[in-house]
Amino acid sequence: MNSRKSLTPPNGVSMLDNIVLVFCRLGPAGLAPRAPGTWGSLAACLLAPFVFLPQPPIWRIFTLILIFVLGSLAASRAEQLLGRKDPGEVVIDELLGVWITLAPFEKPSVMIMAAAFVLFRLFDICKPWPVRASENWLPSGFGIMLDDVLAALWALLCLGGLRSVGLV
Repeated sequence: MNSRKSLTPPNGVSMLDNIVLVFCRLGPAGLAPRAPGTWGSLAACLLAPFVFLPQPPIWRIFTLILIFVLGSLAASRAEQLLGRKDPGEVVIDELLGVWITLAPFEKPSVMIMAAAFVLFRLFDICKPWPVRASENWLPSGFGIMLDDVLAALWALLCLGGLRSVGLV
């Protein structure tokens, strides 16, 4: 299989598989030569005010569940297509993580958005307990998504604390 990072799908990939890869990569964000997770998180922050945050709270929850399920299935397929476990170019999990971190805030300020980005990246990279352990709790794409859910919960907890003391 062709594991080269490119907008061109690997040989023999169907149109549906190409759509899966574009979805998992958040378009070109996952194809960044360095730190694709950071670029995916930045893309999530940029999309949130237009796609996610205008939704009422119940629709935000529904959106997060839908992204978890579709992202898990798509990430599983991307692993097969790319021939690697948890490929770095799969960044749909970063979108889910950032949006979970931002979910409780109706109209977050630029400071809250920046803090959500930094805190999520910190916990996604450092992987405190149980983030690292969770990567193996569920198979394939579900494990890819779950560790970012838990990193987002750590980030949300810290963000809430920072907000409660007036730092953001």
